[in-house]
Amino acid sequence: MARTPNTERRRGGEKERENDQRVELRAERDRDMDEIVDKLVYVNRVAKTVKGGRRMAFAALVVVGDQRGRVGFASGKAREVPEAIRKATEKAKREMIRIPLREGRTLHHDVRGRFGAGEVVLRTAPAGTGIIAGGPMRAVFETMGIQDIVAKSIGSQNPHNMIKATFAALKTINSPRMIAAKRGKKVGDVVAARDGANAVAVKE
Repeated sequence: MARTPNTERRRGGEKERENDQRVELRAERDRDMDEIVDKLVYVNRVAKTVKGGRRMAFAALVVVGDQRGRVGFASGKAREVPEAIRKATEKAKREMIRIPLREGRTLHHDVRGRFGAGEVVLRTAPAGTGIIAGGPMRAVFETMGIQDIVAKSIGSQNPHNMIKATFAALKTINSPRMIAAKRGKKVGDVVAARDGANAVAVKE
């Protein structure tokens, strides 16, 4: 069956729309990447013994985030520090995760995370508290966009373990919307129950 001019014109229009959508998605993704900030957490010099002697290299640990709830981390290794940082940054951008934030400034609830010998405790905080955390954890919270939080590392001080323990804790964060969906309740009921429990804890 021969194609009519109208059919060919319609299919051509559909292809043009699909191409326009792809261009818009690509442009939006590029804008998101431009807004991402990165922080260098740790650089370690490593050596590999080969037949001719010792070959030196550098391993960089980098945290990236869009300061709106998305954050990621990765490590990269190269013969030069800038190249190691570039590798780590690109890998971290590909492995970013989204964490729900309360009012866009703090966590929804207290959490504890562990990885190996690293263990961290993350607590919500009222407005104006700021980021009370040190070392690698502060880099994670700043790139993620958290404004008020109290965090403490009670395990290993190894930067890699601290970062991984912090991400293990962040992955367990649940927003009221997520809890309401699991329990089949309204978001308002979950929020009211949480606020009531917090009020009782403050009185005690």
